[in-house]
Amino acid sequence: MVQRLGKRDLGLAILACLMIAGALYVLEAARAGVSITQMQVGDTPITSYVAPGADGPAVVIAHGFAGSRQMMQGYALPLAQAGYHVHAFDFMGHGRHTLPMSGDVTVIEGTTQRLMAQTEAVMDAVAQDESAISLLGHSMATDVLVRVAAERPDSGPLVLISAFSRVIDATHPASLLMITGAWEPGLRDFALEAARMVSPEVSEGETARADHITRRAVIAPHAEHVAVLHSRTGRAEALDWLNESYGRDTEATILPTGWAILALLGGLVLLFLPVARQLPAHGVPAAPAGKGRIALAALLPAVLAPLLAVPLNPGLLPVLVADYLALHLAIFGLVQLALLRFWRIPLGPMHWQSAGLLLLWCILFGIALDRYAANFWPVGTRLWIISAIALGAVPAMLADARLTHLASLPVRIALRGAFLLSLGLAVALDFEALFFLLMIAPVIVLFYLVFGTMGRQTSARGGPLAPGLVLGLVLAWALGVSFPLFQA
Repeated sequence: MVQRLGKRDLGLAILACLMIAGALYVLEAARAGVSITQMQVGDTPITSYVAPGADGPAVVIAHGFAGSRQMMQGYALPLAQAGYHVHAFDFMGHGRHTLPMSGDVTVIEGTTQRLMAQTEAVMDAVAQDESAISLLGHSMATDVLVRVAAERPDSGPLVLISAFSRVIDATHPASLLMITGAWEPGLRDFALEAARMVSPEVSEGETARADHITRRAVIAPHAEHVAVLHSRTGRAEALDWLNESYGRDTEATILPTGWAILALLGGLVLLFLPVARQLPAHGVPAAPAGKGRIALAALLPAVLAPLLAVPLNPGLLPVLVADYLALHLAIFGLVQLALLRFWRIPLGPMHWQSAGLLLLWCILFGIALDRYAANFWPVGTRLWIISAIALGAVPAMLADARLTHLASLPVRIALRGAFLLSLGLAVALDFEALFFLLMIAPVIVLFYLVFGTMGRQTSARGGPLAPGLVLGLVLAWALGVSFPLFQA
């Protein structure tokens, strides 16, 4: 039965709705006037962004490692509004591409060569008459694009975000803008060094010129490796660079889409809190655990999981470190569940209203994320991978939900920090094979902050069993769609 909202919950709901409405206004305004269509080149999915009457050259946009086409919308949309024909694609193994990355990642003739061939196929498909095609890419893509530009006479100006590439020298590429986040110190040094190959005295924000070579290294303020993709400074610089290179004078409104995405997703989480408090209350008590039990529940699985999982790493799933992570999660969760059983602490009853509401909100969150920020929907080949990861993620989240049910903030930090610590121990035991686990840590932290917050509120009303099951499935889903498919 729906209860009347109290003043506090009503205030939260109003604030959340205002955040969501304002964010949607900004994000949809960024898409206004742009025709967004889907196409396929071989197995490569492409999203094309073209404004009516567009007369500008083609721009091919490529994402970074573990990225997707959606992550590049911050640059794609204003360039399209300025009249360019923009085409963003998913690399193999990423986003909604159905084929895995393959080849030897340690040699240029391996994986890099395959990604170069894929990029060139996209360029061939979107080429316009004799116009040079501009290339814009982030992180991993920057090295691929520099190498493609060296082989393609129809390549135009390059815009590289968070760039690195050993191929850059004093004469190639001829037209190069490098955008780096202010909080990416190593990449900032690299970008400035590349600009000073042309003019040794140039500083950040200045254009180096020598003969037909032009280079510029600019800084995106208050941005790191992901926020740089929505930097208003960086996007304005990219548009100016292309306009100057092609002799055009077009404009676009650069909207604060990064902040809007945060406001939208944050508003959804905030709105969930008063909504969840309308659920029937079922008084499931907190786990009776003192400091000794908490320490044991945190440290025992943190040590056992890497010691057991690293030697057993099966290597069965075609996703980087996914099979190891599923095994690690399973051991970690099963050890904690065994402790709960030994202490005679039950998970409590299943409340389907709680499960349904939490699942619905996770779907809404995923829809928003997929439309505006990053791919969240799997291709068919990933469904069985998600199922396999769920075999580990569900026990881990069930144990986490029970141990953190009505627990204090320090207890939650200790228990969840122990899981992150266990991943670090696994990397230390086999750095070469499990290095990519380090990239998973921020995803796990974000999962705890977003979905963990919603799960905690659900648990407070109906007990830990429902959120444990739902969040286990959502964690498996998030990991299954985020990390690249890879087959040697």
